[in-house]
Amino acid sequence: MNLFAGPENQNRERARPLAARMRPRTLDEFCGQQHILGEGKLLRRMLAADRVGSMIFYGPPGTGKTTLAELIARQTKRRFERLNATTAGVKEVREVLHQADERLAADGVRTVLFIDELHRFSRSQQDILLPDVENGTISLIGATTANPFFSLVAPLISRSQVFEFRELTKDDLLTLIRRAISDEKRGLGRLQVSIDDEAMDFLATLCDGDGRRVLTALEIAVLSVAGTTKLVDRSVAEESLQRRVVRFDPGGDDHYDVISAFIKSIRGSDPDAALYWLARMLESGEDPRFIARRLVIAASEDIGNADPLGLPLATAAYQATETIGMPECRINLAQATTYLACAPKSNASYVAIDAALSDVRNQTLLPVPMHLRDGHYAGASRLGHGVGYEYAHNGPQGWVNQDYLGVEKVYYEPVDRGREAHFRRKLDEIRRIRKGEPPEAGPATGSGEGTSASGNDDS
Repeated sequence: MNLFAGPENQNRERARPLAARMRPRTLDEFCGQQHILGEGKLLRRMLAADRVGSMIFYGPPGTGKTTLAELIARQTKRRFERLNATTAGVKEVREVLHQADERLAADGVRTVLFIDELHRFSRSQQDILLPDVENGTISLIGATTANPFFSLVAPLISRSQVFEFRELTKDDLLTLIRRAISDEKRGLGRLQVSIDDEAMDFLATLCDGDGRRVLTALEIAVLSVAGTTKLVDRSVAEESLQRRVVRFDPGGDDHYDVISAFIKSIRGSDPDAALYWLARMLESGEDPRFIARRLVIAASEDIGNADPLGLPLATAAYQATETIGMPECRINLAQATTYLACAPKSNASYVAIDAALSDVRNQTLLPVPMHLRDGHYAGASRLGHGVGYEYAHNGPQGWVNQDYLGVEKVYYEPVDRGREAHFRRKLDEIRRIRKGEPPEAGPATGSGEGTSASGNDDS
């Protein structure tokens, strides 16, 4: 028996960071994730019924994945075993699984195996878990910041319930701050802390839903203030937090989700939202060339011929980004972003090429009509190649009524917006004439009305 165990444990506890000391000890103390843990929600019902199977906790750091796993083990009176996929190997995993099996057989005690950073395990390492997950030897709780549907093997996902953790709300973070300040045993209550509302609001806003980060910043703020009474105001809070760190993983969800929001904001003609997502990417360290490439794609995919100037502008922004880099290229990217967001929209070219590709891939290939085949060699006319071809520029309106495909097919259907509105009127007229229908009354086709940016409407 160690007579000094009590004081030693107290010393260890005092040395732990505030975020570790303030970890909830009951489900009622747990903050956030009410969409899965609130009254009547799935996870709460599973715990009430003691029907805890294997689960995947997926979400950003500091949202309570590890803490909730420990609480589940405590609530269901199971043994809690923890591994980290960044350091544990196959040997450690097999040993834990073997001990869990023996414990279940000998004492009937079930085991919660919590594996942090589960996505770091290779496919073969993940496969080792499958038999024990399937037969119920363990209840696996895997925590991951990566999308499990991309990072985990399908058999493991099919045997687990996936719960997505969300960033803590501002109110959640304020609750954590107040709780830490008032708690005299585990928190900062014994230090006589006084924190004003502006400082609390600042910490809760700039910690981006990360409970661990807000408690760490609070602890730094309190301990850095001299005196018996610790007064934390806005300036102290700012110094403690320093510069905001925008979460970024070049291969993670944030990378894809934010660029998705950026492109969809441009497509939805919202320059303000598009600029916010652009700023978010630039501040997080996203490669500006990646953003510029997406702008070039959007210029054709979402604006198209409704505003043909969008593509050269986006291309110029890409070239400027390559040439001058950050931070100046943010201005070029902002110009292209706002132009494309405000431009008239059309995806007609995008839809048209995909429809044509589908026909090429899935239908019998059309032969090139004889009059369109190359006739620039000796003997071509004897084969009938190029015979009967009419040169479009010799037509009085810059085009001739001639078959160019061999079948009647419409791929490109311009929208009635921007520059494509003129294309639509012109193509409708040409297609009527080709079908032998009388032209509509109005300006003659090819009269020069609204010429294209290149000066040539008939390519």
